[in-house]
Amino acid sequence: MPVYELVISEEYAQKPVRRAAMGALGLSSGQFKRAKFHGLITLDGTPVKADARLCAGQTLRLEIPEVENTLPEPFDIPFEILFEDEHFRIIDKPAPLPTASSSKQDGPTLENALFHRLGCPADFVYRPVNRLDKGTSGLMLAANTAHAQHLLQQMLHSDGFVREYLAVVDGAPPADEGVIDLPIGKCDGATVKREVRPDGKEARTFYRVMQRGRRSLVRLRLDTGRTHQIRVHMAAMGCPVTGDFLYGTETGELPGRFALHSAYVRVVHPVTGQVIERESELPGELGQLLKIFT
Repeated sequence: MPVYELVISEEYAQKPVRRAAMGALGLSSGQFKRAKFHGLITLDGTPVKADARLCAGQTLRLEIPEVENTLPEPFDIPFEILFEDEHFRIIDKPAPLPTASSSKQDGPTLENALFHRLGCPADFVYRPVNRLDKGTSGLMLAANTAHAQHLLQQMLHSDGFVREYLAVVDGAPPADEGVIDLPIGKCDGATVKREVRPDGKEARTFYRVMQRGRRSLVRLRLDTGRTHQIRVHMAAMGCPVTGDFLYGTETGELPGRFALHSAYVRVVHPVTGQVIERESELPGELGQLLKIFT
């Protein structure tokens, strides 16, 4: 059970326990509520309520019970872990493979594969920080604790957590580099499909053409994180991701996937402050697409 302690500074004197726990310690509201519900918040060793006022020099301690969890079925699916410590992992996800199990996904997922890879531990909890579509391969993060997951997700779409993608697209953007600044919203009557629409949420994607032709290689960086953002923006530019059944044209060259790969991650470690960078090469089947149409 994770334990967090804080010696109260003048900044939090006369502030409520809740403020220090979620501010200085960076706990999520869910974590704080679990500690509160189980009576696991103490001040100098004495149980306190969430609205108790603090004094400088006191020691605040919270124990955070884990959420009850149903263990997944293990599946032996090969994948690489490019970074790992007690806080989180950087995983190179293959495609086609869903990131996580759900009510609509009962086949093997990365969750099942990681459970198998770790030896099926009884205390396994799957905590993806960011997610990739089933048809997208490449780098993503999974946290080892609820606290690390919360801290990393707070950094998404900031300079502390940068992600870049490689995409093979049909055709090419008109300019060699630029920013696509087009709002994205859900298509009317759709559950999954998105589109560029004036009443959508702001969405910005930076791009640079690495290789131009009938099929082109484009490097992309997300400034926002809308569902299917790269796929929708590429389609809006007239150069959909190759093999994208939803926004372009499905191709038999890429069974079960499309030509989008999470190629680079740079993250500031939320605990140590270390800058961690990892890269993943374009998969061979995506590179082959460029050789066919040069």
